[in-house]
Amino acid sequence: MERARVEARTVITADLDFPRLLSLSAATEPSLILFRGGNWGDQEVVDRMRAILKSLRPGELEKCIFVVDRKRIRRRKLPVGVG
Repeated sequence: MERARVEARTVITADLDFPRLLSLSAATEPSLILFRGGNWGDQEVVDRMRAILKSLRPGELEKCIFVVDRKRIRRRKLPVGVG
């Protein structure tokens, strides 16, 4: 998480510990994309990521958690629980 923050990267994961760490620490970075809802195949992840990135305007990925499941994508601004 620290390396992603320092290098201005986005974490892509299916592990619930990462968003939990961001929430508990009231962090505003790094941004995170969380895949939920079971096992995702490589091509499913690539296709979903392509659709997500294509739909975003510049800056919309910053300081956010995106929760991705098979039916929808939810975006939550960081820090979680503030404003």
